[in-house]
Amino acid sequence: MRFNEKALAMVSVLGQVSPPRMYSPYRVGFDGVPRVGPATGGITYNVKVGDPVYGWAGDHIEPGVSTKNKDNNENAAYNVLACIGNEAKVVSGEAKGATGTVIGKHGGIEHVMVHFNDETLDQLVVGDKLQIRAFGQGMELLDHPDIKVMNVSPDLLKVWDIEESGKRIKVPVAAIVPGHLMGSGLGASSAERGDYDITTQDKGELKEHGLEDLRFGDFVAITDHASHFGRHYKKGAIIIGVVVHSDSFISGHGPGVTTLLTAYDGLIEPVVNAKANVGNYLGLRQL
Repeated sequence: MRFNEKALAMVSVLGQVSPPRMYSPYRVGFDGVPRVGPATGGITYNVKVGDPVYGWAGDHIEPGVSTKNKDNNENAAYNVLACIGNEAKVVSGEAKGATGTVIGKHGGIEHVMVHFNDETLDQLVVGDKLQIRAFGQGMELLDHPDIKVMNVSPDLLKVWDIEESGKRIKVPVAAIVPGHLMGSGLGASSAERGDYDITTQDKGELKEHGLEDLRFGDFVAITDHASHFGRHYKKGAIIIGVVVHSDSFISGHGPGVTTLLTAYDGLIEPVVNAKANVGNYLGLRQL
């Protein structure tokens, strides 16, 4: 598949391992139950690409290492320009020189999540700095100009097994999410940063649509939604994204999805494949 790789600028963006934060000990769920447990931020040693997004004793848990820049403007660039599949290199601390891979972007907290091997996780501490070779924003599919691309690195695009079929493309996804299940993130002015939550308060709907086994790193299709210049409902549109954080008990929230592709008019056909996961495609974890 042809795209404008030679026109893409690779730039450095700098962040650091972000500590967990709490504004209150409790998070009150949609069911009125207050819960205490981990949420966003920090180094999550035992939650990785390919693990289930459900069942954790916490809320909005981010796999791997959560990172951001302390300066708001610099962090905006850090979050927007980093793309799924980009290389992240540790540039300070005991783990200096180790490399990892960007696996997600989380809105609200404005984190970029990075996968590292276990040896590097053991060496990292909160505050260690990471430099990401940001590469991918501005990507265009040269033979499919009406399909918008964002947040995806050239390295990932090349191994994703997308098939071209005339004006359409066929994209492997682990699951298809009906648009009526989408919640937090609707109406955002841009999908080049952050994520879009699948609401999970109706367990019957999750079972009906085969969403009970979602994993971190799964590619999913969201039907009847578009995110060309912000996220909105549009009959016949579609979003293809990657699952980046865990389930949530909070009303209107659930597993987050970072947008990679979007189109109107049936130009993207999702093809369900249980192995459609970032871990498989980028060699981070075989599932």
